[in-house]
Amino acid sequence: MTRDLRSQRRFAAALLIGLAGVLLLAAAPKPARRPIAETDLFRFVWVADPQISPDGKRVAFVRVTVDDKREGYETALWLVGSAGDEVPRPLTAGPRDGSPHWSPDGKRLAFTRAVEKDGKPRPPQLFLLSMEGGEARPLTDLPGGVGEPAWSLDGKRIAFTAGATDKEVAKQGGKGEEAAKPRDGREGKGEEEHESDVRIITRSIYRLNGGGYLDNLHLQHLWTVEVPAEGAAPKPPRRVTGGDFDEGGVSWSPDGERLYFQSRRVKEPSYEGPHLDLYSVPASGGEVKKLVDLDGVAADYALSPDGRRLAFAGIVSAHPPRSYDQPHLFLVEVGPAGAGSGLRNLTAGFDADVDDGVGGDQHPPRGGTPATPVWSPDGRSVVVLAADHGRANLVRVEAASGAVSPFTTGDHDVVCFTATPGGSRFALVVSTPTAVGDLFVLDAAAPAGMKRLTRFNDELFSGLDLTAPEEITYKSFDGRTIEAWVQKPPGFDPRKKYPLILDIHGGPHSAYGWTFDHEFQWMAARGYVVLYPNPRGSSSYGQEFGNVIQYHFPGDDYRDLMAGVDELVRRGYVDERHMGVTGGSGGGILTNWVITQTGRFAAAVAQRSIASWADFWYTADFTLFQPTWFRGAPWEAAADFAARSPITHVDRVTTPLMLIEGEADYRTPPTAGGEQMFRALKYLKKPVVMVRFPGENHELSRSGQPWHRVERLRHIVAWFDKYLEGKKVDGYDVP
Repeated sequence: MTRDLRSQRRFAAALLIGLAGVLLLAAAPKPARRPIAETDLFRFVWVADPQISPDGKRVAFVRVTVDDKREGYETALWLVGSAGDEVPRPLTAGPRDGSPHWSPDGKRLAFTRAVEKDGKPRPPQLFLLSMEGGEARPLTDLPGGVGEPAWSLDGKRIAFTAGATDKEVAKQGGKGEEAAKPRDGREGKGEEEHESDVRIITRSIYRLNGGGYLDNLHLQHLWTVEVPAEGAAPKPPRRVTGGDFDEGGVSWSPDGERLYFQSRRVKEPSYEGPHLDLYSVPASGGEVKKLVDLDGVAADYALSPDGRRLAFAGIVSAHPPRSYDQPHLFLVEVGPAGAGSGLRNLTAGFDADVDDGVGGDQHPPRGGTPATPVWSPDGRSVVVLAADHGRANLVRVEAASGAVSPFTTGDHDVVCFTATPGGSRFALVVSTPTAVGDLFVLDAAAPAGMKRLTRFNDELFSGLDLTAPEEITYKSFDGRTIEAWVQKPPGFDPRKKYPLILDIHGGPHSAYGWTFDHEFQWMAARGYVVLYPNPRGSSSYGQEFGNVIQYHFPGDDYRDLMAGVDELVRRGYVDERHMGVTGGSGGGILTNWVITQTGRFAAAVAQRSIASWADFWYTADFTLFQPTWFRGAPWEAAADFAARSPITHVDRVTTPLMLIEGEADYRTPPTAGGEQMFRALKYLKKPVVMVRFPGENHELSRSGQPWHRVERLRHIVAWFDKYLEGKKVDGYDVP
């Protein structure tokens, strides 16, 4: 009895102590969240290329991180169960693994790996990994590397693309000794051994942003390789196609007899509108047959379960050409010999963008973002990605009627997705304004019940003071409704007045929306209200809205932007004396245009911009030979080219201007943009500075070197700090 009383007293005392502890914990202040920093980018983790297993129980994906030197990115394959009760685990160590693809039986994974040699990565080769354990085995060793692996449905072969020539393959196989002998009997390299670095350019498009000069000697063709039995040596791959044109987007027919692929088989494509056709070829090689001749672009595609129909996202070229052509979902019947017939536009009545999304600066900087249409098991419907009013979701399209219904809903950005062969389960990467992007799964029978599988950024983001933007709409000068988002600083007080940054998207046929943008969050964290609108010309708002700026860019879109600024000033929390404007690419030319039309902004940052349309016409990596943006060439429409070029009106500029340029930018070459604005404003003795990023192309803000991405953000905000906030900032004045 005494013992029981003592036990009860000890228990009561322990209970009181425990309760006191709970009360103290409850009363203790939670750790303060901090504003997001520009250097948080180094800690971001991106999910790319989600590939769900054939049975739907697992998802392999590419995990992308910043490398230790913060100069590049590392990619490794990871695996997670789709039930949601597992922690993701690494499959490979990387650092340059990608393109995972499941074998049809789910027992193996094909992927690409770039192995280092002498401290430098070699071109990627095809590897095979058993899901039962063991090391990955190489399947190919082709000069120049391989890409786009695709399994045959029987699991016995893998198709891929490669640009190796027969001569290079023979030489690598030890058959090139004769070529090394000098033909004139002297020592040293012979004529056949010398590789000239002189470029002979015959086509109007001869280099691409991020890809460099086009290599017409190493065109991408289709290859296949047999999958060896466990422990057996791999067999040499064989080339299926050849010729004068690149090929890609390879897939197999259900019976394994044919390969389907995309190609643009035109020697000088600039004389026509955008063009990409679908073809088929016997898997053993032979006659190539055109499956789809769209007079436009045939993009992501998928065969029906029975192999008799093919659904694809495409764009039909308008006549006369338009500046903006809305993408749709099409259906074509597939004949037994690989030819197509009965082409139908399933979404002609759906005024949104099929197979498209919204723009942001935190889509995966490396790794794929697949968005192939998915057939239902019965072949009655197709699920496809669609962008609509700044949101990216999946929609279901009925194959017979073309009726469209939501498949996923929400204020978010479905970055990419794949599905099981029967379309019963999906793996998706989804981003929101407060989340970089994580992996989710959903069942086709209950798509509203998306289940989250990864939380790579939770630890970092749990300590950050992030808020979702406010979505607003307002009327422009002509009564047109414009949609925009307002990112406000942490702890926003509507009674205060804040400096404003107007941020303009590129394209111009692109769109901001419900996705994560580090740039906006960072600017808001530094005390700025950020306004990012979708003016006329933006995508995801229908055909008419997108094309209305044809022959008027920049023009009324500028007035849409100013109406948005007026709306925030009217709301009372923006200080009209302290406003800045910035934008990249199409937003860069609009930034230059804004400061030639008004002096209301205290500072501007034009990124990857255009100053002279004529000079851009001559030097960009794509042509404007078609009357899409202008009605002719610069000498045929000289007045229009000049009238819409900011450099023509540069003498009106009073706004201090920063110009951000990538020195390897072929899309908006600095010679046609920032360099002209800089030199002209220096002549006029106006405040101007140019910030140049070595080695960076047009994708600087989205996939450039991590340190350069951080420095870019720092320069933008520092310029606004100097001229909007009056802070002392060194480095921008003439020494």
